[in-house]
Amino acid sequence: MKNSETRVRCPWCLGSPIYRDYHDYEWGVPVHDDRLLFEFLILEGAQAGLSWLTVLQRRESYRAAFDNFEAEKIARYGAREKTSLLADSGIIRNRLKVEAAVANAQAFLAVQKELGSFNTYVWKFVNNAPLVNRWKRLKQLPAETPESNALSRDLKKRGFRFVGPTICYAFMQAVGMVNDHILECFRHPENLRAPKQRTPAPKAKTRTRKPSSKGQ
Repeated sequence: MKNSETRVRCPWCLGSPIYRDYHDYEWGVPVHDDRLLFEFLILEGAQAGLSWLTVLQRRESYRAAFDNFEAEKIARYGAREKTSLLADSGIIRNRLKVEAAVANAQAFLAVQKELGSFNTYVWKFVNNAPLVNRWKRLKQLPAETPESNALSRDLKKRGFRFVGPTICYAFMQAVGMVNDHILECFRHPENLRAPKQRTPAPKAKTRTRKPSSKGQ
């Protein structure tokens, strides 16, 4: 079995331990927790015009600055909290993005009140199941799709900001609504299933068989 250093990965994550760990353990993994969905929505908006690595390097600072992305607290931020955020060197100090985070928290809470959870709302755009693609090369990945366009339009109608189709598609990739690991990547679903399909021959004189363990 290949170790973590020799596994085939999507090329975009190579060269940075932070990128590699994010790729190996988070990118494309379905998220159904409202707090984490909100975190990714805010971080993807913060990325606009920058690299995702720039945001990942500041992730812990964002969690500290934004009350661990508790939407109820962020929705109540006023001038004092916004001024404090704009003085925080640990995050991306962009006034429009800070204002958007507060507006998005308010819109997020409205969705929860209407539908019970943001998870219920957002996953309907992929019929409640991840879209699994079979790209051979990184350059085949789209920047936006009909699904991300539909999500973007609806979010904007609900008052969300920094939620264009490209940002929405990156969000969908991040929270596993879309799985865009290339085919040869060890994290592609077809490769993750492969070990489970190999059933070892039973040992001699074995009368019972243990159930196979389930991977994550």
